[in-house]
Amino acid sequence: MFVGHLLRFVCLVFVILPGLCLAEEFTGRVVGVTDGDTITVLHNGVGEKIRLNGIDCPEKRQAFGQRAKQFTSALVFSQEVMIVKHGRDKYGRTIGDVKLGDGTFVNRELVRVGLAWWYRKYTPGDQDLERLESEARKAKRGLWIEPAPVPPWEFRHRQKIQRTEAHEAPAIRSY
Repeated sequence: MFVGHLLRFVCLVFVILPGLCLAEEFTGRVVGVTDGDTITVLHNGVGEKIRLNGIDCPEKRQAFGQRAKQFTSALVFSQEVMIVKHGRDKYGRTIGDVKLGDGTFVNRELVRVGLAWWYRKYTPGDQDLERLESEARKAKRGLWIEPAPVPPWEFRHRQKIQRTEAHEAPAIRSY
């Protein structure tokens, strides 16, 4: 009986747990920057969209949206990066941490310089992102210079409501 339990435990520790603990990683060259938090990386010869994990940059039509895209481009475009995968989002993009050759995590750097929010909804316990956002707010870096910056998820929600209202508005006839 004891040997059976021990054998199951050994299987759990050496076979099952390592597979659960190791995040999948790959390296590739950045061939596109869609916006501040979405890039395209060549992976096995094919462009793979990467949504940066744990952060949300302003939309391109928001204040600091273009600046976030430019900052991300300057850091990663044409660079070899490591992607630490965290699954896929509802649009099929790979969710990942993006690491530069010098060890810099792009996700964290965007929050540190005030060009992204910590996306608490998807990474609620990330103390690094929490600290970096708090420091950027206190120092009024980037978007935190604004008195009341609108988070991108609220901006997208407002845009969706406006599109719906415009679509549902009664047609005005002209004679």
